[in-house]
Amino acid sequence: MLASGTLTGAQLKTPKAAAIAGIVFSILLTATFWLFRRSVPADPLDQGEWLATGVNSAALAMNLIPFAGVAFLWFIGVLRDRLGAMEDRFFATVFFGSALLFLATLFAASAIIGAIIVVASTTEPNELVHSFAFRFSRATAYIIINVYAIKMAGVFMISTSTVIVYTGIVARWIALLGYGLALILLFGSYYMSWSFIVLPIWVFLISVHILVDNLRRRESVSL
Repeated sequence: MLASGTLTGAQLKTPKAAAIAGIVFSILLTATFWLFRRSVPADPLDQGEWLATGVNSAALAMNLIPFAGVAFLWFIGVLRDRLGAMEDRFFATVFFGSALLFLATLFAASAIIGAIIVVASTTEPNELVHSFAFRFSRATAYIIINVYAIKMAGVFMISTSTVIVYTGIVARWIALLGYGLALILLFGSYYMSWSFIVLPIWVFLISVHILVDNLRRRESVSL
């Protein structure tokens, strides 16, 4: 009887952990995107005026990203734990691999922006913004985020949606929505500066659904 109760408790806590981690990731990444957008222009060929006015916001966003990354890894780990024996090896590889690549590219772009901020604090601003190193670094960060990171986010959404369809761990409509949003990321992100916000919003939906489902199961067990 004790073993059964312990197992039931573990099964109920696992979805709740995934939901909380997903919500934390969504909030942190959305805040990061908003801070970067209000301080750093979307144009990769900008003249660097933000180094004089928006450095604090960009620095705060850069420091939030590691915490968002940890929450995302926790979300992935607990979600895989919820799948258990239902996890398909092929889709699990794409699912996990695209998540890691997304974080790697996100961290790389953030590190480049962080390096620009550090150099700007020790260099004459006019000297830095007119240098080849600044233009190259700025363009590299833009390409990493808007080409590689966003595309990996789209692949992650497609693989996760497929897993959802086959296992039913969350509502099917969330998976169908994920397919549509992923296509936007894969083919339309270049034309939409706000497309980076798609992934955290979708993860937020999954997390809320898991949390609500967990509460319903807990109520049914208590009855």
